[in-house]
Amino acid sequence: MGWLWAIIVGFVLGLIAKAIIPGKQHSPLWLITIFGICGAALGNWLAMGFGIDETRGIDWGRHALQLAAAVLIVFLGDRAYSTVRGDKKQRA
Repeated sequence: MGWLWAIIVGFVLGLIAKAIIPGKQHSPLWLITIFGICGAALGNWLAMGFGIDETRGIDWGRHALQLAAAVLIVFLGDRAYSTVRGDKKQRA
């Protein structure tokens, strides 16, 4: 069941990150979901490093790190996707 939660959280984080980033992203939805999953994993890893992965109540710090990582990964991943695809408008 953990993989299902990873997909759901990745999907939601990817969509929120896509909404935060200005401009149009050209990556397909399945790739945005993968970027969101990677952002959640990176955010969890950073939260463990800062010692805020297990707190009482809602883990706002962990969620903020997950979202920040997802925004970064979606932005960089979309740039890489556009470059590989050869989308000249995106690079200009």
